[in-house]
Amino acid sequence: MKKLIVKSQVANLERLMLKMTGIGADFSPVIWQHERVYLPSNYKPARNLPRLVLRTEVTMPEDPTKYSLYLKRHIEDSGVDFVHYTSVGDYREAAGIVHQLGFRKAAEVSRQRRELVLDPRTVIYLDRVEGLEGDYLKIEAELLEGQPVEEMRVQLLSTLATLGQETFVTQAYFDLLQTNGMDEENTFIIEH
Repeated sequence: MKKLIVKSQVANLERLMLKMTGIGADFSPVIWQHERVYLPSNYKPARNLPRLVLRTEVTMPEDPTKYSLYLKRHIEDSGVDFVHYTSVGDYREAAGIVHQLGFRKAAEVSRQRRELVLDPRTVIYLDRVEGLEGDYLKIEAELLEGQPVEEMRVQLLSTLATLGQETFVTQAYFDLLQTNGMDEENTFIIEH
């Protein structure tokens, strides 16, 4: 499926939560996620190559742990992500398959995530990523065939701005962890 993803470092968490409450929206309880990010051996930024991610997810300590594998391929010139996702029954075997395909482990990302489903195609995530300062607000929206990408991007950025966000981040969490946070080259500000 094709997705458009926008994210922002939360400017003021308390103000964000007040805005969410004011519109009658509430995030889910915390979900703990740990991801191992794998890149192809010939990976270079901005070359539209895929990455594979093995995710471990715990919703409640007494619930069984869930494992999944997803492929994400960001297409630079359009800003669209191709995402394929499947549940995994045997984590070790899945990791072995990823290694045999020639992917190398590039990073590990641990986070506490809360989510809010806006509609069947759009989800807002509130993430606290271990090793990064502050919280991040991220919107993922599935694109329908023929839907104008730029129009959807403006809508998503407008939603983030309405929620009090001013600075938008273009890097994935694993990139932010490797560069030790945001830099000006990978952020932008929307004028209101």
